[in-house]
Amino acid sequence: MPPRQPKFVFITGGVVSALGKGLTAASLGALLESRGLRVAMLKLDPYINVDPGTMSPFQHGEVYVTDDGAETDLDLGHYERFTQARLSQRNNCTSGRIYQRVIDKERRGDYLGGTVQVIPHVTDEIKRVVKDAAVDTDVLLCEIGGTVGDIESLPFLEAIRQLKYEVGRDDTMYLHLTLVPYIKTAGEVKTKPTQHSVKGLREIGITPDVLLCRCEKPIERSVKEKIALFSSVGVDCVFAAPDVACIYQLPIELHREGLDEKMIEILGIWSRTPNLQQWHTVVEQATHPSRFTRIAVVGKYVDHVDSYKSLHEALTHAGMVNDARVNLQYVDSEALEKDPGLLAALREVDGILVPGGFGERGAAGKLLAVQIAREQKIPYFGICLGLQMAVIEYCRNVLQLPQANSQEFAPDSDDPVVALMADQQAVADKGGTMRLGAYPCVLQPESRAQAAYGRMEISERHRHRFEVNNAYRARLEEAGMRVVGTSPDGSLVEICEIPDHPWFLGCQFHPEFKSKPFSPHPLFRDFVAAALQRRQAHAVHAA
Repeated sequence: MPPRQPKFVFITGGVVSALGKGLTAASLGALLESRGLRVAMLKLDPYINVDPGTMSPFQHGEVYVTDDGAETDLDLGHYERFTQARLSQRNNCTSGRIYQRVIDKERRGDYLGGTVQVIPHVTDEIKRVVKDAAVDTDVLLCEIGGTVGDIESLPFLEAIRQLKYEVGRDDTMYLHLTLVPYIKTAGEVKTKPTQHSVKGLREIGITPDVLLCRCEKPIERSVKEKIALFSSVGVDCVFAAPDVACIYQLPIELHREGLDEKMIEILGIWSRTPNLQQWHTVVEQATHPSRFTRIAVVGKYVDHVDSYKSLHEALTHAGMVNDARVNLQYVDSEALEKDPGLLAALREVDGILVPGGFGERGAAGKLLAVQIAREQKIPYFGICLGLQMAVIEYCRNVLQLPQANSQEFAPDSDDPVVALMADQQAVADKGGTMRLGAYPCVLQPESRAQAAYGRMEISERHRHRFEVNNAYRARLEEAGMRVVGTSPDGSLVEICEIPDHPWFLGCQFHPEFKSKPFSPHPLFRDFVAAALQRRQAHAVHAA
């Protein structure tokens, strides 16, 4: 029996960036899955970088890592949290990667001496990526990064315009996410930005089938009629996407608007009625907890919260399963080095988390945070660099090795307790060359990590070049820091704990990438539980 022809849904954005195309795509994926359909996701990014791996978090937010080691856009994190899709290298592609492939083919002579042009060569490569991502699925949701009108996104828009005629009109749908702003001084919403955005899309040959309008609150029927009239879209294809208190409420709101019903009508799909009870449960847990806890996230990218997007969501998931709201206090590690007030405030939180990062800037502040957590018995969770900081602090202040450091910060350190991985010694290129993706880890019995996971072997995603130096492992364990997780051959330290501390754990991997609202990550779950216990104990003591 021949494979079923997949359906293609292309999601574009207009007026301004950061409207939430990624969350919209993820929510639509969740709705279609709840109808029994197999869903695949694809993000096409217009920037020239081959991937976001070498980009500053201030530029593009978090770098999300898949099991197969792809460094991708943060929207893929939304896709994996909202859907059951297993994402890989083929689910995120940039202009840089597309042009790299085209140039490689030109150098090999694949174009038989022809002049290489945007059309057809670049657009053909884009279409190949889209079709590859749609294999073995019912519906591919393809998000085009950027905003209509950006010069960088034109080849992608041209490619998806062509695809409608290649795969068939009945198997293609264009959804355009736009902004309908509310002007307080006028007391009304304005549709002109949406009109201009749709006009720009139609000028390049794409007429949207559906308009999804971001707005502060639900828009009236009369506003939808005006948008439909000036955009040549049926009024029944104009939907509102009002602001929500919790991102996990978005699938519910889009279903309430009838967007998923209209999608399957346009695409000619038969499906069951969706059951969204689990989403209602998640929203209830997130918005009506019975208690709360305060956790400090000490890092150097705190001015751009998207830098820690998956981390934020993993802590939210952990709060939900513990019937608690997690109030996050983002602390600039550079400021922590200089401000005694921040140090005093840090001693009052219920938990301290030091996330991953690169470079020496802010390292001293992270070491202070680790020391406070260890000495004040505050639950501590160190992730990637956060584990390395914990090892350095322990070596300096417990093992009495004042020069203990990482080779990342001090290549000639007398005590390089964190060292460059052996297979990284000869690496020159920065992009895509770290230890990336899922690797197995063996846990020690009767450890906090083993109790959290409930099994002896796990698999987690990595993104780093440096590791705990094995030359110092014995001394660390003799002094009270236990190595409870290693690579299967025992050569790489994956998890460290301090057993005589209420909850002190560092891991070399990034557990936040595998947390979902319906299945919170066990390490985050137990960390938040420990923070809640500390808060309760302090409340009892104060009483």
